[in-house]
Amino acid sequence: MLEHVALATASVQLSNPGSSSNSHANGHLEVSSSSSSSSPARMVRSGFIYDPLMMLHCPDGYVPTQDHVLVSGDSHPEEPMRIHRIFTRLAEQGIIKRMKKLEFSQVTFDQIRLVHTEEHWNRVQGTETLTDQYIKQSKKYYDQVSLYVCRESAHCARLSCGGVIQACLSVCKGEVRNAFAIVRPPGHHAEPDEHMGFCFYNNVAVAAKEVMQKGLAKKVLILDWDVHHGNGTQRAFWDDPNVLYISVHRHDGGRFYPTSDFGAMDMVGEGPGEGKSVNIPWPSAGFGDGDYIYAFQKIVMPIAYEFAPDLVIISAGFDAADGDTIGGCTVSPAAYGHMTHMLCALAGGKVVVALEGGYNLEAISRSSLAVAQVLLGETPAELPFLEASEVATEVIHQVAKIQSKYWKSIDVKACEPLETEDQLAPVSIPDLLKIHRAYHMFDKHQLFQIPLASPELEEAFAGQVICNEAVYEAGPKDTLVVFVHDFGNLRVETDGVSTTNVHMTNSYLLDSSDKIVDWVRGEGYGIIDVNVLAQLPTRLEQPQKQMVRISGPAAAGKLIRYIWDNYVELSEASNVILIGHGTGCNSIMELINHRDVARKVKAVIQVAGMHSLVRIDPENETRRAWFKQSNQIYVPSAHPILADDRAKRRLGGQIFTSERAKVVDVLLDVLPRIKDFVSTKLDTKAASETTAPAPAVGIDAPTAAAATVDGDGDAAANAAAAATQPNRAPVAAAGNTAESTHVPNGNVEGQTSVPI
Repeated sequence: MLEHVALATASVQLSNPGSSSNSHANGHLEVSSSSSSSSPARMVRSGFIYDPLMMLHCPDGYVPTQDHVLVSGDSHPEEPMRIHRIFTRLAEQGIIKRMKKLEFSQVTFDQIRLVHTEEHWNRVQGTETLTDQYIKQSKKYYDQVSLYVCRESAHCARLSCGGVIQACLSVCKGEVRNAFAIVRPPGHHAEPDEHMGFCFYNNVAVAAKEVMQKGLAKKVLILDWDVHHGNGTQRAFWDDPNVLYISVHRHDGGRFYPTSDFGAMDMVGEGPGEGKSVNIPWPSAGFGDGDYIYAFQKIVMPIAYEFAPDLVIISAGFDAADGDTIGGCTVSPAAYGHMTHMLCALAGGKVVVALEGGYNLEAISRSSLAVAQVLLGETPAELPFLEASEVATEVIHQVAKIQSKYWKSIDVKACEPLETEDQLAPVSIPDLLKIHRAYHMFDKHQLFQIPLASPELEEAFAGQVICNEAVYEAGPKDTLVVFVHDFGNLRVETDGVSTTNVHMTNSYLLDSSDKIVDWVRGEGYGIIDVNVLAQLPTRLEQPQKQMVRISGPAAAGKLIRYIWDNYVELSEASNVILIGHGTGCNSIMELINHRDVARKVKAVIQVAGMHSLVRIDPENETRRAWFKQSNQIYVPSAHPILADDRAKRRLGGQIFTSERAKVVDVLLDVLPRIKDFVSTKLDTKAASETTAPAPAVGIDAPTAAAATVDGDGDAAANAAAAATQPNRAPVAAAGNTAESTHVPNGNVEGQTSVPI
């Protein structure tokens, strides 16, 4: 058995100059000694660790797998040829001669004790004196912990661990930029007091402890992409706040090796180390490039950047590679290259790749080549279009919800899986509120929804315009109030600082509409209530630097003009009160600046928060004079417009303040003043009618209707007739969906409104 291995190692030493200790003959890229003494020394970009003596750890009766065999031989999967194939592939591709060979020693007892117990050291060391008979007799015991041993196992384990330590020391000291430790046996399953899973000493854990103890790194990130969870590494740093352990692995509900719940997503560390263990557990085989890249983009890299390590160690098992039958996943060499490339952006590029598992000889050599090329600064191979699987996106979403408690960079909302066509369509919060409001307003105030004949407006504002039943009638007070507003204040409390989950009990809506409707209905006025929130906004409006604007939102302006043309103008009420609340103020001004409303509108009230306001058209002096007499604006006392006299004049003056800050609170605070103002304007109008001469005869109602719908008199007549019948909601005049030449009652024939 050992003769076979000795021949294999000898062939490696003879055929690969990288194994030679002669730095002048091995082809490594070194600092040239022939250059001028004044030339600065150039740091070799990448180093490597390799010693063919690590191949001496082998199972009883082992025969080396021939070079033409692509997968592992018939013996144990963790076979010596794993590192031989990797080193040979790198040498054949010219990688080894571009790297610096790092000389290293075996790990010492004191270094092992940084992670493992003395009993554990003694147990591993004891394998050096085992007899052949004892090795055969103990095979059943070692099979239970997924190990095999021979008398060279302890020596190889010390070399493997010592090699990873030296790679980390060389990188941290700046001797090389990064390093690839081609070592075996692997280490990430080795617990502090137990060897298992092909592992004797936990190579990366001991190396991380060593560099931190020497003060060469304060914070270390260990990224483990081996298909098996690195239980030993996680255990070593379970309560350590300075080591971040992230593992992407198969878990299968705890049924996949190492068959425990320790690799579940809710295993996050404890004490000072809580939140420093991040597990991304796949529930089955079959995960590939799209899933791994997605995990890196959504979880690994955001957390890694926030942690800001001084050193990155990759526990690089290649058993998730395509073709590895143990892992059963399909990660390509290109994907391994891209993951390495992302990690090299951390810690100033101080990255150590330490070989763990991987049992398809072709897959591990091709994957290792892709990683080594990236370490040398090459661009990773291009990936095709990738899409994470539905299962992977759900796993990432669940991991995000857990890790968002510890990492501000985790965006749970961004990790939510996309809805598919066969799932129920989501209902937005505004739509839910519209449904509630429509029911509430009908149940309490008997207000009906107004249909919108314009498809564009119906799509944007369906169900958001409501009115009392006889909106076309004058009513007992001959007065119609048009109340234009946005949604009230939606107060939402989440389940935690970094989660988007809504705490339903503590979330609520403050809606001021009830107060206005109660007053309007109590006075016997008619009402049209308009909510101008256009569905669910997909883009937030950019903040306006100016506090006085020349126009409001186009869609809301079109809506309010449509309501004026098809309902307010056709109403028999001769007194109209316009009330704008919040962003609804801008819609009111859009109407005033684009329609001749002075004949019917007796009062304009705007209750604004800290919003921008729309000014009256400066080109129309008659309208400006009317507006100044008919308008009142209420703003919080902290509104910046109060310090700008010119801006106040452009808004028509008549600006009043409230000590309340929120727009809902401002309305409730000034409502008594609004009632007094409206009452005064209506009383003034009534008094003037008793003393003024009779007005000139205007266009009668049928003629007005015909003019409004641009010739469709029958439709207008039907709408007016429908409005006079009990228990029927009014219907807009069909056809009046486009804004064109508009002749309101009493205006000079042929007057043209301002186009949109």
